[in-house]
Formats: sequence, C-alpha cells, structure tokens
Amino acid sequence: MPRLQGKRTLITGGTSGIGLETAKQFLTEGARVIVTGVNPDSIENARNILGQEVPVLCADSASVEAQNALAQAVKDHYGQLDVAFLNAGVSVWVPIEEWTEALFDRSFAINVKGPYFLTQALLPVFSKPASVVLNTSINAHVGAAQSSVYAATKAALLSLSRTLSSELLPRGIRVNAVSPGPVDTPLYDKLNIPDAYREQVTQQIINTIPAGRFGTPEEVAKAVVYLASDESAWTIGAEIVVDGGRMLNG
Repeated sequence: MPRLQGKRTLITGGTSGIGLETAKQFLTEGARVIVTGVNPDSIENARNILGQEVPVLCADSASVEAQNALAQAVKDHYGQLDVAFLNAGVSVWVPIEEWTEALFDRSFAINVKGPYFLTQALLPVFSKPASVVLNTSINAHVGAAQSSVYAATKAALLSLSRTLSSELLPRGIRVNAVSPGPVDTPLYDKLNIPDAYREQVTQQIINTIPAGRFGTPEEVAKAVVYLASDESAWTIGAEIVVDGGRMLNG
C-alpha cells in the first residue's frame, strides 16, 4: 500500500527543486497535494508536471497575510490537513559587508517568519495526528564563509523543529526537520555565481563532500516522505541530515 495513501498534504516552495520532486513522490505514494510558489513561470511549469488535479497556489512566504490566506485556502480545499512540508526559502550568500537591513529582513521573513506564522495559521486545520516537516540545512551546523545570514535563518528554523515539537505534540502534531547538504538544484542562480567561475566553485564544493558528488532532490524527498508517513510516528523533534557526509568535514 502506498505510504501516504489519502493524506492531505501541503508543500510550500513546491514548484521547483526539492519541493517539486517531493510533490511528485507524494503523489506516487498516494497523497493529495497542494503546492505553492511565487514565480509565474515555475508555477505554470509545476502545473504542467503535476497535473490539473493539483492546486498550485501563489503565496509569498515573507507575508504573514499571505500565510493566513494560504491556510484558509487549504481549509477550504481539504477541510483538514495531514502533512505540511514547509520548504519555501531563499538562499543568499554574500560577505558581511554587503548585507543591508532590507536584505537581512527579507531573508528572515521568507525563511523563518513565513513558516512560523503559516504553522500558527494552520493550527485549526491540522488533523490529529499530523506531521510537519521543516526544510532546514546543514548550514545550521557548518560555518561556511558568506553564509552568515542564511545559516542563521536555518539554525532558527531547526530550533523551531524542536521547540514546536514540545509545544504541539499534545495536539497530535509531530514536527521534524530535514537538513540537506549541497543539492543539485538551481543553486547558481540563487548564489549569483558568474558563469566563468561555476565549474571552479562546483569542484570546490564537491571536494568538501565525502560522497564525491552533489545530492539530488530525489534523495532529499525520500527523507521527507518518511517523515510525512506513519512509519515515522515515533520520530519527533528529529533532524534527518541528507548531505553525502559533508558534515563529517566540519
């Protein structure tokens, strides 16, 4: 029997990369799926890939108002929600001297404030039991240069996976985290790496990974499927690291 048969699920940032692949695996496992995105082209592409039965909604993770509207849309569509994979995020890597207050606030708004207030808005909608999976990052642990704000947002999100686990477990809501290492997604567009240096940067990153390669969205999605399923019913406040051994190198 499929592991997510009949489960009503929400995936934020589900129109590309890890989110889109997770949506595909959720559907294969029998789930009903709603995904969100912000880029019109990615939204249209996701609709073509996932099919017309899957609602693909535009929702800005930085906006609390948008999160409240999303929670209402989920309630209107499903009635109740069994699984939320809070995956929407932004990855900005720049030296400390280049950060502005506006850029700092935007990163925290998308990566921390949005997921937090979406969880709050979904509280009346969650079924009992329900599973929440937060997409954090090994950068919450690894002191990579130029990742100061990005890493701080992911460390905050990882902390929420633990504190909210304690607070929400009496309501039947499990909260866990998946922490990917370097994954082969549209990485370079987010990091603003010039084309001339992409091969060099790619090799530098690979040299830090004992497995000798980038991970794939499919590999991360498999961990999310486990945390979303009833197989992980006794997994609470946990973090699954999917990084090819990257954290072994500090």
